[in-house]
This record gives sequence, structure tokens and C-alpha cells, in this order.
Amino acid sequence: MKSENEYRIYGGKNLHPLLRVVMGLVGVGLICFAILAAIVYAGERTDIQGTPRAMIILGCKVEESGPSQLLQDRLDTALEYLNGLDSPIPVIVSGGQGLDEPVSEAASMADYLIEAGYSDAYIYLEDNSHNTAENLGYSAALLESLFLDPAEDEILIVSNGFHLTRARMLADRFGYGHVSTLAAPSSHLPSRISMFFREPLALVKSFLFDREMPQIATPTAEVSQMIYGG
Repeated sequence: MKSENEYRIYGGKNLHPLLRVVMGLVGVGLICFAILAAIVYAGERTDIQGTPRAMIILGCKVEESGPSQLLQDRLDTALEYLNGLDSPIPVIVSGGQGLDEPVSEAASMADYLIEAGYSDAYIYLEDNSHNTAENLGYSAALLESLFLDPAEDEILIVSNGFHLTRARMLADRFGYGHVSTLAAPSSHLPSRISMFFREPLALVKSFLFDREMPQIATPTAEVSQMIYGG
């Protein structure tokens, strides 16, 4: 028989040892999540070290009406930067087509940039990737087809701020030697809230499992433009 003081009192009730263990694990989990969230949002910044030789815009959800708000934020931020340059640079739009997307993310981004006035002669589609690791792996091969060296040349990666810690980690892991980042806002509040919970977990997943750079027989720059029709 349990004595009256066998369990510590919590809120006026006896707390079973198993419940104490569960509460402890939950507490540790919350602390770990808070640390990860801090790491994610510490990287939510624009950091341009030199003069980029090329830009990679990472893909995001495409809707029937066109780019989602998060993707529009990325594209508008990219355009603001590109329009301020003295001369155009190659822009890789990276993202395949999901089952619920009407077109590839790359094609949707290319349309948006061209409609905004950026020359299609400088836009290159990487339309095979379905996650951030593939975005960067497949784009590296496309950069090489443009006679650029991801290990040596300054490459500017554009995404929403919450995404940049993971993108920077993977780029470093995959041999990008000089990475700059351009942080887009996240003006769609529901998506921002969702990503607050999702991105720390995605960072852990990428850290543990995205160890090798994905490889693909990526189209050459010329073929990539032919796919789009530019």
C-alpha cells in the first residue's frame, strides 16, 4: 500500500512516477524545440558577402492561380535585388511539379519573372527537384553547365527567411564554397505559423538524412531554356 507521502504533491494531487517521467520528457522536448527554433530564426537574414555570379530561387507551393504568397515573396525579393544590378546575372529557378500543382514550380517562377520584365535569356529551369536538398544538388549541376563553379563562385540563394538556415547548411555540405543569402518576408501569416512548427523539424531531418548531394542528369543550360521555350 502506498503511503500518503510516497508521491510528491503536484497541484494538490499525487503525481504518479510514470507521469513525472512523461512530463519530464515533454519538458525536454519543448526545450529542444525552442533551441532549434532559435537556430532557425537566427539564420533569417540577408547576408551578401561579395558579388554573386548567379542566383538560385528555391521553389515553393504553386496554386491554380499561380505562385503561392510565400513563393511570390521570394520572387518579389529576388526581382528587387536583380533590378538594382548594373547587369543581369543567371537566375536558376528550382522546383519540380507536385501532385497538387498545375505546373512545375520552376515554370511558374520563370513566368512570373519574365512577366515582371526580367530577360528570359538569363533564366534557367531546374524542374526535377522535390525538396531543398534536391534543389541545391540539381542546381549545382546546372551551374556547372553555365561554366560556373559552385565551390569557387559566389552564389546567391533566395528563399523566405525561415528557410535559409537549412538551405545554408545543405549548401555548405554539398560543396558550395561562397554562399550568400537573400531573405524574403513571409507575408502569409497562416503559412508563417505553420512553418514555425515545421521548419525546426525539417532542419533536424535534413541534418540527419541529407548527407550526400543528390545527383541527376540535369539538362544543360541550353536544353533547360528550350524546355521553357525561352
